Amino acid sequence: MAQLPKGEIAPSDGLLPLVFNSSDNSFHAYVHIPYCLTRCGYCDFNTYTATELGDTSQSEYFQLVIKEIDFAKDVLEKSGSGPRKLSSVFFGGGTPTLLPAEDLISIFKHLVDVFGIEAGSEVTTEANPDSVDEEYLQALKEAGFTRVSFGMQSAVPEVLKVLERTHKPENVALNVSRAKTVGLETSVDLIYGTPGESLADWRRSLEAAIEMNTDHISAYSLIVEPGTKLARQIKAGEIESPDEALHADMYELAEELLTEAGFSNYEVSNWAKSPTLQSRHNVSYWESKDWWGFGPGAHSHVGGVRWWNVKHPAAYSERILSGVSPALERELVDQENRNIEKVMLEARLARGMDVNWLKENGFGEAKVLSELIADELVDGKALIGGRLVLTLKGRLLADLVVRRLLGF
Repeated sequence: MAQLPKGEIAPSDGLLPLVFNSSDNSFHAYVHIPYCLTRCGYCDFNTYTATELGDTSQSEYFQLVIKEIDFAKDVLEKSGSGPRKLSSVFFGGGTPTLLPAEDLISIFKHLVDVFGIEAGSEVTTEANPDSVDEEYLQALKEAGFTRVSFGMQSAVPEVLKVLERTHKPENVALNVSRAKTVGLETSVDLIYGTPGESLADWRRSLEAAIEMNTDHISAYSLIVEPGTKLARQIKAGEIESPDEALHADMYELAEELLTEAGFSNYEVSNWAKSPTLQSRHNVSYWESKDWWGFGPGAHSHVGGVRWWNVKHPAAYSERILSGVSPALERELVDQENRNIEKVMLEARLARGMDVNWLKENGFGEAKVLSELIADELVDGKALIGGRLVLTLKGRLLADLVVRRLLGF
């Protein structure tokens, strides 16, 4: 499982030494639900099965998050971060929908009671296709949820088997349809590059996702994370290594088929049927907005202070019930690093970056920009118009473009 980053020890009172005044920055909430029925072999997220939880009660988890919400309100007030309504809420995991709908709704309603929420805000939960039905989705809609994101990963049973995904493929389409029937926006997540997956397999998954008439599709290249079961299987020769040469072909096929189906790419790994159907919560991360992450292992960022909670639900529960901050460590992000992160994140967006801003902050050296155009990594016409926009080739090599802009 992925390790948390290293920072300075976070104080037990949780008070934030704000680096800059962020009162005009939008504010968002992420709620981590750390439970899964089984652990998928490729996953290194902070999730736990029943056998890994010890005495921690899943049924009482929502009450812990509600306590952290109250703690957050107090910390923000004492730290001088002005009151701000939420602009989006996102429930992720793990599998949020392993909890009863009433638990998610209780957390959401408490967030609204404590912070308020902007009119028309996006409220999303991730969902396992096997863990919801129409009644569950209807309850979410009536409570104010606006969007549900289903973990599809693949339409090919053999690929799902390698990933150790246990859901029934047919339930993805069924629940996308149910969600749309009750009035929720929908998204499906896909993974490409699974060991043994062919280009034809990937086409089949893309076509299946498109056929569902979902509003949004995310497509992520599989990364074999150290410490996962999949990494051990590959090292032992039980499963072949992913064919990385195929990844570019798979991405290009996704762009081709999704564009033909009416989707537009707005971030390297994300496509939506219209600008209003983009994941506004995820865009807030790429734009370095403020958010509080609730739950074990959740990350937060407010006013240039970034922190992360203790990972295990038992440790999280102990701190919350003791009335102290669940934060483990934190770091302060100065202006120089904020600018670096802005390049790293915003360059991935289809709208690109302002060239004048890049030049003013030392990232728009003429020689570098000319080379990026010559290498067909950025759009020359867009650059002349004042925006640095990645080409399709540039999206495939986004990390390389960022490194060259930053001079790394």
